[in-house]
Amino acid sequence: MERRELLKKSAAFGFMAAVPFSALRKLSVDSTLADALGPADGDNSSVKPNPLKPPAQGRIPVAFLVSEGAVIIDFCGPWEIFGNVMMGGRMDAFRLYTVSETMQPIKASGGMKIIPDYTLETAPAPKVIVLPAQSNSSEAVLEWIRKSSRTADVTMSVCTGAYLLAQTGLLAGKAATTHHASYVDFALKFPDIRVKHGVRFVEDGNLASSGGLSCGLDLALRVVERYYGREVAEQTAYDMEYQGQGWASPDSNAVYATARASTNNHPLCTVCSMDIDLATAPKSVYKGQTYYFCTQDHKGQFEASPEKYLELYKKR
Repeated sequence: MERRELLKKSAAFGFMAAVPFSALRKLSVDSTLADALGPADGDNSSVKPNPLKPPAQGRIPVAFLVSEGAVIIDFCGPWEIFGNVMMGGRMDAFRLYTVSETMQPIKASGGMKIIPDYTLETAPAPKVIVLPAQSNSSEAVLEWIRKSSRTADVTMSVCTGAYLLAQTGLLAGKAATTHHASYVDFALKFPDIRVKHGVRFVEDGNLASSGGLSCGLDLALRVVERYYGREVAEQTAYDMEYQGQGWASPDSNAVYATARASTNNHPLCTVCSMDIDLATAPKSVYKGQTYYFCTQDHKGQFEASPEKYLELYKKR
């Protein structure tokens, strides 16, 4: 599954586990739902991560939960970060492995085939859990995340992997972020989560979430820093020739804090801000204004609660 297609499907991803729209309609736009998007400046001052301490000996186990459509950069980016941490002249600070519901090969984004290392039942207990954007949100997967997170130091989502983490209920009452195209949809589905926008990542207790795609690199480097300090994280970034500074400055994603404006020359989906073709895009008229969408699913979501979508976009 391609990244663009996965983002389009985010409107349906987790719908059954999220708050029903009938309940959302009862929320006040000026209170709970409006507050869910968080401050426009990406302020993380009230969000505090748990301190991390590496083991006295042995490696830190890192589980990468994958399923059909898992976006490669979401998990391979952090995989490379953790795999390139040099301690004592050796790159073995972290033990990396993939976990899936079965041992059947999965097809990740772009067609890459992966044979998981472990099933949910056989996987070693992780200290770090990485949740990339993907398609499987079965109850077995959600329960594995809940159970494993109880003893993990960090459970981190990347991009729309935040939907998977949110469905577990672990993020309720906490702050999080996701891909910028999903800010509004995520806030509508999970009004009990404070959605931060314009940030590379958010940390809250033993949970963490990153923005889209490349933001996972920064969150992984931040986890390295929390375990081993700034110098080790800087050296890891240097060795990888990674010059991004988002891991040290999570509020540096401000370019995504404000939604792009849709124009006739550059039309965008009202729900996710993705590019569309006006000639073929589904459309809806609300209070005399025509709105366009990348999929029928997004059109349906907008029509179920147009005032809330438009209000949340104004707050971006």
